[in-house]
Amino acid sequence: MTKGLFISFEGTEGCGKSTQVELLARQLRVLGHRVRTLREPGGTPIGEEIRHTLKHSHANAAMTAEAELLLMNSSRAQLVREVIRPALDTGEIVLCDRFYDSTTAYQGYGRELDLEKVKTVIDFAVGETRPDLTLLFTVAPEISELRRAMRQSTLPFMRDRIEESDRKFFQRVDQGFAALAAAEPGRIKVVEASGSVENVFAKIWNLVQPALPKVGRW
Repeated sequence: MTKGLFISFEGTEGCGKSTQVELLARQLRVLGHRVRTLREPGGTPIGEEIRHTLKHSHANAAMTAEAELLLMNSSRAQLVREVIRPALDTGEIVLCDRFYDSTTAYQGYGRELDLEKVKTVIDFAVGETRPDLTLLFTVAPEISELRRAMRQSTLPFMRDRIEESDRKFFQRVDQGFAALAAAEPGRIKVVEASGSVENVFAKIWNLVQPALPKVGRW
């Protein structure tokens, strides 16, 4: 039985979750908690290599949805065993920028792969390692599109193959996240994230704070 707390952050592109991961980590450290921040795909040397292949490589244009699914979960399997489980076992709070809900939403709903097959691959990759709490950030589609465009304009030499997907793809991703939230309301908490950074963080803190007393400090 793990001693730590595992929180995943989910949502479509440009929803602001990465900023909130860092803000929450800072607040928790001020309170004396040991915190590990991670991202998916990535988080390990192997995972970061996979991340480059999936998102940034100029040789990935022909990647199939099936290959994308398997690569995502290869990175995840390594992250779970190399980092997440050991961190939880020593009482750390693990904050992960995306986890398996993103695979269901992006590769299942977005790429329209068979959801049962997607679940089988995820289950094999993560085993019994599941988030205690998932924060699902939602923004209007037009805000997501604007933020994606702004991000790509500031990173002209770092393409993102997934962000190059069309509007219908991201509509399906949003539908996938909504379905997941409806199916698991106890774990997945929806955070409307179009407001100011400070207001969004206040919502997050109200959701995270009740889980903190059971987690050890230094």
